[in-house]
Amino acid sequence: MSLRLGDVAPDFTADTTDGTITFHDWKAGSWAVLFSHPADFTPVCTTELGATAALKGEFDKRNVKAIAISVDPIESHNEWAGDIGEVGGAALNFPIIADPDKTVSIAYDMIHPGEGDTSTVRSVFIIDTNNKVRLTLTYPKSVGRNFDEIVRVIDALQLTDKAAVATPVNWVPGGKVIVPPTVSTEDAIAKYGDSVEVVKPYLRWIPQPTV
Repeated sequence: MSLRLGDVAPDFTADTTDGTITFHDWKAGSWAVLFSHPADFTPVCTTELGATAALKGEFDKRNVKAIAISVDPIESHNEWAGDIGEVGGAALNFPIIADPDKTVSIAYDMIHPGEGDTSTVRSVFIIDTNNKVRLTLTYPKSVGRNFDEIVRVIDALQLTDKAAVATPVNWVPGGKVIVPPTVSTEDAIAKYGDSVEVVKPYLRWIPQPTV
């Protein structure tokens, strides 16, 4: 059965390029971006992992750890690390899980049936500090992911966890946000004053609150 939003992310112990880890212990107190890639030494995957390494500073600001996985063995991951750094401009700075027996891939439903092999598709799981799955994305193998969007979604999740707001279409940090339907207009005005912009009874804008 596929993981649903709000489910506890399955824990596991696995070999990685940073040594053996137990997932929940490794990410304790942090958010995590767990993402699968079909195979080592492939062009799209190399660009994706290179981009992830270059984003380490942004992830650190948000208390996020990145971790990748494929069904390739650890020796292959270690050999591939140099290419990732060369292509992305930053040395590999996050672990890659070796999952040759597909234990983790099956637990997270990363194997795409009917694709003619047993490699993982491009799945993304954003997992919060309580080990809850907060967002899932699945891309076909031929389409590279947009990691700027992954950072944007983390910003939105962290903001809406801290403030009683929702984010609108194409929101980016600093943009206006929405008063959720669970908050009355009267209560919103009492809290935010004249900054509440009523477009419809159910659509009320406010500036992004400071949290």
